[in-house]
Amino acid sequence: MTDVVVNSQINSQIGAPDLVAETKSAELPPLQEQRGSVRHARGAASRAVRNSPVLARPLRVAAQPGFVLHSYPYKETSLIIDVFTRQYGRIALLAKGAKRPYSQLRGVLQTFQPLTLSWSGKSELQTLTGAEWVGGMLPLEKTALLCGFYLNEIIVKLMQRDDPQPVLFDHYVATINQLAHGQPAHIVLRKFELHLLESAGVVSDLSFCSAQRCAVLPGLLYVLDPLAGVRPSGGSDDAPQVLGKTLLDMKAGDYTDPVTQLQSKLLMRALLAYHLHGAPINTRQILMDLQNL
Repeated sequence: MTDVVVNSQINSQIGAPDLVAETKSAELPPLQEQRGSVRHARGAASRAVRNSPVLARPLRVAAQPGFVLHSYPYKETSLIIDVFTRQYGRIALLAKGAKRPYSQLRGVLQTFQPLTLSWSGKSELQTLTGAEWVGGMLPLEKTALLCGFYLNEIIVKLMQRDDPQPVLFDHYVATINQLAHGQPAHIVLRKFELHLLESAGVVSDLSFCSAQRCAVLPGLLYVLDPLAGVRPSGGSDDAPQVLGKTLLDMKAGDYTDPVTQLQSKLLMRALLAYHLHGAPINTRQILMDLQNL
């Protein structure tokens, strides 16, 4: 019964076209505008990353590994799917006829299932020409399913289109596998959130104090400023104050310490809220609603 409620609410809230239909309009300011101010503070090397050209769209792509992040209806029989591919990043594809009862695409274009995708076109909305299920991954169920939708939502909201992120793609695959095998969701999600923010260029080296130009010390309190990076806590900061050990643990991917688990949760929540300009993460609210049923 819980899964039915989850899927119904996911479809009604996350599945709304205005959540991901960037081909029509963008809800949030482009993330590259935030990147400009962050990378300006980091120096010429980071500015070079910011100014790197977006990957040119090829005319045809065949058998590209990818996952469906989200889909929504287009006209009577088609879908627009938002997909995350390994070599081409996040792109929008028009799946013609995918809603027809006997379409071969109807049962293939499912979230959290590894696919090989083929498409053609050079416009922002390209045309899907083929999709095959690869298999080899367990399905997500119950809480893990909701966590998967959470991953997809923050990717859609934070990752710009046509920005290849093969390392992040590999982290996504690993995260889905970990959730499917019952690994602690709060740890798995914290790791992916950090990978995503690092890939977006909005989080600097957690082991380095930018303000003092020195290594982070485990016993001191710090603040991770969204624009300036890690700095010592001023004592009266509104932003989450975390131990240097927490930052070092996060960088190392070690979340065994309960203090690290708590502080990293508060830190990631604050950073995501900042970079989303306060826009809600719908899956988080759904989980809270389900807990109150």
